[in-house]
Amino acid sequence: MAVRLLPAGIVAICLTVGVQYSPSALADPYPSRPITIVVPFPPGGSLDPLTRIVAERMKASLGQPVVVENVSGAGGSLGVARAARAAPDGYTLSAGNSTSHVGAGAVYPASYDVLSDFVPIARLTDLPMLLVASNNVPARNVRELIGWLKQHPDRASAATIGAGSPANLCLVNFQNRTHTRFQLVPYRGGALAAQDVIGGQVDLMCGEGMNLLPHVLAGRVNALAVMSESRWFAAPDLPTIAEAGVPGLSIRFWSGLWAPKGTPSDIVAKLNAVVRGALTDPAARQRLANLGNEIPPPELLTPDALAAFHRTEIEKWWPIIKAANIKAE
Repeated sequence: MAVRLLPAGIVAICLTVGVQYSPSALADPYPSRPITIVVPFPPGGSLDPLTRIVAERMKASLGQPVVVENVSGAGGSLGVARAARAAPDGYTLSAGNSTSHVGAGAVYPASYDVLSDFVPIARLTDLPMLLVASNNVPARNVRELIGWLKQHPDRASAATIGAGSPANLCLVNFQNRTHTRFQLVPYRGGALAAQDVIGGQVDLMCGEGMNLLPHVLAGRVNALAVMSESRWFAAPDLPTIAEAGVPGLSIRFWSGLWAPKGTPSDIVAKLNAVVRGALTDPAARQRLANLGNEIPPPELLTPDALAAFHRTEIEKWWPIIKAANIKAE
């Protein structure tokens, strides 16, 4: 049977109509509905207000609601698992920090791989940590503290919050690097731990700077060092741990934003641009600074920079966690 050919003009019209009505052409531009950011901790922690400030600016840029969903438990691993199971379409994102996206993976059983099951969007902020001592401790600086601890091995105590968290790892690494020994006393929250340092029930604590700074300024505890590579804008007279005499002890309480593995690269690029815009907005920056946050320089806010930094953090801290036999509380 002879095959009848259509004229070239009609073929061109059909092809044009086909393109116009293909599923990809009809797909709604991203985003066309609300976006959810899963925060793996309860409301009130440091990650929660940070994420809400960023989400507010994202909403203004994207023209869609950006909802923060708190899913807490198991060092943040439950919330991270919730995000890992989500469709890779850019509508469910994972906010996290060095507790949920580094420490938890080495301490808690997880149904996901924190590196391979997510694609990075952007690093968010760093929150400096302070090493503080009870006023009952006779040491006035880090060198004196090390000498006092070596004179009284296993007699001093330190409050720690969260297995595998920066507050925990700060103290474990301090012991390793300074060859000192003291008891680690677990607490469920930073406020309770700080109160016992103030009251002299425990001697030391490494915690979020903004939570401890009011007690330092009021003279209720003695701040020995900021655990960062550079001085903190909120306490510029406080030396870094390296300046205080112990290089190599810095630790960052950092945060970032990820999407489930398989999220299209154009969506990741769009989200990265929006997050970077949020972090450069003057009003948002001021609100973040009021909470003690430091924003990394622009070259560290790319997806590739977060991927490299995240891997480096896991390679650094997981061996320390395992060597110290840190277990879930």
